[in-house]
Amino acid sequence: MGKMNVSGDTMLSLFAEIVLDEAVRKYREQYLYKEIDKALAEGDEDAFIALTTELRTLLSQG
Repeated sequence: MGKMNVSGDTMLSLFAEIVLDEAVRKYREQYLYKEIDKALAEGDEDAFIALTTELRTLLSQG
């Protein structure tokens, strides 16, 4: 039984990590979209380029 608990705990830990990573990624994606809109509204080309580059990197990883 001890081995089953360790294995089960490991699986739960991995699942929790996956869920947390996905939540953080989604939050970051939403934040970047909001900041891109803001940069467009303010005409901040440098921020727009930096943010869209980061967003493209994030989307290519996910």
